[in-house]
Amino acid sequence: MSTLLFVPTADGTADTTVPPIRFAQARGARLAYQDFGNGPATVVAVPPLAQNIEAAWEWPAIRSMHERFASFSRWVHFDKRGTGASDRRVRIPGIDERVDDFRAVMDAAEIDRAFVYGASEGGPMALLFAVTYPERVEGIILHGSGAHTAPVDITPEQRAELRERMRLSADLWGTAESRLPAALAPTLIDDPDFMLWQERYERVSADSDSLYELMDISLSVDVRPILSQITLPTLLLHATGDRLVPVEWGRETADGIPGATMIEYESDNHAGWAGNREWLDHLERFVTGTVAPNRPPVRARSVHITTLGRFTVSVDGADVPTSSWGSRRARQLCKRLLAARGWPVPREQLFELLWPDETDMSKLGSRLSVQLSTVRRVLGGGINATREAVALDLSEVSTDLEALFKAEDGVVAAGLYGGEFLPDDPDEPWAETVRVAARAQTADLVRSTAATFRSDGRHGDAADLLRQIVTMDRYDDLAHELLVSCLVEAGDVAAARDAHDARVRAMAELDIDVAPFNVG
Repeated sequence: MSTLLFVPTADGTADTTVPPIRFAQARGARLAYQDFGNGPATVVAVPPLAQNIEAAWEWPAIRSMHERFASFSRWVHFDKRGTGASDRRVRIPGIDERVDDFRAVMDAAEIDRAFVYGASEGGPMALLFAVTYPERVEGIILHGSGAHTAPVDITPEQRAELRERMRLSADLWGTAESRLPAALAPTLIDDPDFMLWQERYERVSADSDSLYELMDISLSVDVRPILSQITLPTLLLHATGDRLVPVEWGRETADGIPGATMIEYESDNHAGWAGNREWLDHLERFVTGTVAPNRPPVRARSVHITTLGRFTVSVDGADVPTSSWGSRRARQLCKRLLAARGWPVPREQLFELLWPDETDMSKLGSRLSVQLSTVRRVLGGGINATREAVALDLSEVSTDLEALFKAEDGVVAAGLYGGEFLPDDPDEPWAETVRVAARAQTADLVRSTAATFRSDGRHGDAADLLRQIVTMDRYDDLAHELLVSCLVEAGDVAAARDAHDARVRAMAELDIDVAPFNVG
């Protein structure tokens, strides 16, 4: 469908999986669009308000949403003129001009007919396009939207007050005080890494004057009179706790469209990529007629981390090369979070680990965010962050360490234990604590299973397990003793004598005497 372009990510490393920007020539402006995916359905979408379709791929949750779109459709989306990667030095268009721009993108992408997707304030535009060009529309999807996305039927005084609030929001756009995140994704406002990314993302999406103009235009957009004319299949998706576009506006729109389907899902986020994303199944079913079996609702890939004997991150079975991390600090950060086993690690501890000689604490918050963005990129997410601490999200990644601590059988534990926990970090106290615990967990399970094998007369199997323990910990005297006994009972006296000699040598280093070898 589309070739891939070398694009720098937020932390300065290379990402080669972002679809290239193409341009549609519209009246008086070039419109940036992306064309990706090869599913059976074709969807043309306009991102809400002011976005940047190229930079949006930097945030893992948005990327995985796009990857899900691509799994079941050919997805085309574009930046409105005056925003994002489209021509910025042009005036913000009204809704009628946006309809023409929508058609220009479809023409440039050589799309005769498609599903039309309108999110947030893109919804009225999608409805108007569908009424204007019904022959080019398979169906309509509105997400967090309706026939209007700003209050209507209000007094002049209320309208003036609303404009004042909009002006303040526009003035704070692209700053740390921006008001958008609290309405867009309230569940993420305690994540400083998201807030830092969102602040920069706003700046690359539009300037404050363009944003104000977009919001001001939305005050006069109300396409309720055309709803009864719509005869196309229509799906409305809406979060029940949406603070930007209340769900009641979506219900009103659904009631006005003959045969429309309204799907409400539990979420406080206006942004579809944040929080609950069950709506993706409904979208896929609407445009394809089904949902592919066993399709993951959020993640687009499987991530497994090996920590015992080596440190390796594997994505869909392929090891991530060291060069993908960009720096040793990102790898160390990931390792420290692995050692915490899902428990939050205070940011102060991470500062000390990664920048032990830095005395200016004010610099470290943004530095840590850069490193976290690398870890998120490599893992495809997998991080839970607040202002105070950071944790690995074990619901998104699997590790051999967690599998070991969940094991109930010595054979399983022995198979998982490939060596010491993070062997390349022998002097880190946080690693040594886990190292000792992993070793003890494995030894306890193996000894217990070996004892069961021995009582069942499976002396050779018991000996094989015990050999792994004494190799792992040559000072485990109980394992040594059990190994000698099992070998004697198996009738392998020579091997039993060798095992006894190894026990004697190990215990001698601890000044512990061992009774002489006795077959009988």
